[in-house]
Amino acid sequence: MAVRVLGDTHALGRRLPQLAVGLVLYGASMGLMLRSGLGLDPWDVLHQGLQRSIGLSVGAWVTIMGALVLLLWIPMRQRPGVGTVANVAVIGAAMDLTLRLLDAPGGLPARIALMVGAVLLNGLATGLYIGARLGPGPRDGLMTGLHRRTGRSLRLVRTGIEVTVLVAGILLGGTAGVGTVLYALAIGPLAQLFLPWCTVPGPVGTQAETTAETTAQTPRKG
Repeated sequence: MAVRVLGDTHALGRRLPQLAVGLVLYGASMGLMLRSGLGLDPWDVLHQGLQRSIGLSVGAWVTIMGALVLLLWIPMRQRPGVGTVANVAVIGAAMDLTLRLLDAPGGLPARIALMVGAVLLNGLATGLYIGARLGPGPRDGLMTGLHRRTGRSLRLVRTGIEVTVLVAGILLGGTAGVGTVLYALAIGPLAQLFLPWCTVPGPVGTQAETTAETTAQTPRKG
């Protein structure tokens, strides 16, 4: 599965650093959500469940699952970009680093503030990495690939995927809670709010431009 060569280099000096910042902030936001103890997004419920059941760190499972999901692109003939590979390599490591540097807050008000801040940061990070137009995250590509293959709506495909991983994560011991609900309700509007400010302009109609617009309609973890 070859990595797609960049279609245009317009503003590449901004796109690569923006991608890196977006992915690091995304991983950091995931670590903040976990430290709040109030629930995780569906994929991280699965990652935490795997960590509790098998071992390794949560960030390691983010990386492992990202790589496994990327393998599912092959039969769907999805083509990864630089950002897709970076997504697999960076987010889990940034999450683990955040968890090492930050202890869980003591009181409930602090935990609530941490959760809200984490979701806001996640929305900004989503806008940054999608707006860089260097390729979707593995999970985004799985969603859009299944959408094309099955003809089902993006929202239906996304819901099916996330309900599946959420249930699996809970069964494995992952934490779902009020934060899970907050994330589900807020991440789409937040990403759509930040994306117009973060998208690097490029030729209209390119594959990267189309992918960014499509992913923004139903954004989730890369």
